[in-house]
Amino acid sequence: MIALAAGGGWWWKQRNTAADGASVAAGAPAARAPGRFSAGGQVQPVSVGVVRRQDVRVMVQAIGTMSARATAVVRAKVGGELTALHFREGQQVKAGQLLAEIDPRSYQAALGQVQGSLQRDQALLRNAQLDLQRYKDLLAQDSIATQQVDTQAALVRQLEGTVAAGQAQVDAARLQLGYTRITAPIAGRLGLRQADRGNVVGPSDANGIVTINLVQPIDAAFAVPEAHLASITRRLAEGADLPVELWDREQKRRLARGRMSALDNAIDPTTGTIKVKASFANEDGGLFPNQFVNVRLQLDVLPNALTVPGTAVQNNYVYLVQPDGTVTQRRIRVGVADGDRVSVEGELNDGDQVVTDGIDRLREGAKVAVIDAGVAARADEAAQDAGARRAALLRSLTQAERDKLATMSPDERRAFLRARRQQAGGAAPPAAAASAASATVR
Repeated sequence: MIALAAGGGWWWKQRNTAADGASVAAGAPAARAPGRFSAGGQVQPVSVGVVRRQDVRVMVQAIGTMSARATAVVRAKVGGELTALHFREGQQVKAGQLLAEIDPRSYQAALGQVQGSLQRDQALLRNAQLDLQRYKDLLAQDSIATQQVDTQAALVRQLEGTVAAGQAQVDAARLQLGYTRITAPIAGRLGLRQADRGNVVGPSDANGIVTINLVQPIDAAFAVPEAHLASITRRLAEGADLPVELWDREQKRRLARGRMSALDNAIDPTTGTIKVKASFANEDGGLFPNQFVNVRLQLDVLPNALTVPGTAVQNNYVYLVQPDGTVTQRRIRVGVADGDRVSVEGELNDGDQVVTDGIDRLREGAKVAVIDAGVAARADEAAQDAGARRAALLRSLTQAERDKLATMSPDERRAFLRARRQQAGGAAPPAAAASAASATVR
């Protein structure tokens, strides 16, 4: 029985050994591999940014609308038919520039009529003045009654009033005639015309002839939370200029830079905000009234603040790359953001490297390999350019050429595409690009 037990134990041991060997030969893992996030796992590729000290602007972001500095609707001051238009839609005009003309003939006739009446009254006045002088000479010789002299003097004063009224009528008629030449009341940019040549226009027209908006300079109106009111008033009391930047809808392109020009005198109780106005030179004319803009108002500047890229911050932590190629978490206190960088406070030094891309694959002590973001970006751009050139080349082929290309061998395709590229004036594509083009056609 002892011999049988020993023999059975030896047989069981040999069987297990053979089974383990078969499992290893079949490719089964002999031990558990390190986990993805374990310290002994693979080296994780990451992108990094540099911690540096710089001046950080304290910005307030808001949504604003552009408004013209002044707006004027050009209307005719007298009624009549438009005989000429001297402007183009969208044109920049100066104050006093001639824009349109109204048929002046009826106003010229009215002016001539009142001028004739004035000349008649002036002649009567001159005659009465001469008679008054004669009467005064006769009165001095005691040859005429005083009453007659007084009556003539009263007649002279009456005719002087008549002449003054006639002169006023002439001036009014001349003014009406001048209104037949319609000029720009302010400088600015013209809108679309509302009347054409041959239309009868008048002072009661609601739309007028054209609208002028003064857009150089132009204003932006926006609202900021009342929590920033104390900082704004303090800076204004110090006599500081508060810079303002305008950005497009996607906040990727800066439209203009200007200065804060006015602050409202009351807070809106429904929104808890106060209205602010900023002015911009708009020298290139790129800003239009009623345009939507994203506004960034600079309240202050934090000098020599410690900053990190904004993409490196995750839940008030950053991953610091250590000299041995591992990362460690550092808790930070996040401050204000200025562009793509954020001011922070924590155990970081100027020049340290923090992870900006690949944070989700890391944990404390993980090994990392730093990737040059510039090289990766240039490789992506090169690949995109090659793909665009390949697509353009394929679009230039006729249907017959595409059918012929589909029946070629890989070497023939490369030669054909290289020849077409040379005919187009470009450099011959590399073998890989030609192969990709062939695969696309296939």
